[in-house]
Amino acid sequence: MAANTVGTTDPRLEEKWRGILSVHARAMCEIDRALHPHGLGASDFEVLDLLVTEAADTGEGGGQCRVQNLVGRVHLSQSALSRLIGRLEKDGLVERSVCAEDRRGVWVALTDRGRELHTLTLPLQRAALAAVLGATPAPDDTDRES
Repeated sequence: MAANTVGTTDPRLEEKWRGILSVHARAMCEIDRALHPHGLGASDFEVLDLLVTEAADTGEGGGQCRVQNLVGRVHLSQSALSRLIGRLEKDGLVERSVCAEDRRGVWVALTDRGRELHTLTLPLQRAALAAVLGATPAPDDTDRES
C-alpha cells in the first residue's frame, strides 16, 4: 500500500488544531472542577444531559435512551461508556434495562435522583462553559426544564 503523503500544508492548520485541543482540555477541566463537589465529572454530566435532552425531544419524562445511541454522542468508547453508566447506576442516577425488542440492546434511563442532580448542576456546567468559551449562558440553557 502506498503511503498517503500530503504536500506542504498551511501551518495555521496545525495551530488551529492545537487551539481546539487546548480549548477542549480547558473546558473539560473547568467543568470537572465545577461538578466535582457534586460527585460528577464532565462525562458523567454529559450522559445525564443527553438523557434529559432525549426526554425533552421525545416528550417523555423518562429520559431513556439506548446505550448504543449514546456512544457516538458522548465521545467515549463503548466500554468506557459502559463503565461510566455502571458508576452512574451504582450512584442511583440512572437505571439500565434490557431492550424488549432486541435482547442485545440496553436502555439507560434517568432516575429521579439523576434528574434532580442534573437540575442542580446544569447552571454550574453552563457557567464553566461560558467561562472558557467567553460567553454568557442563555437563560434557556440554565432554566431548561428537566
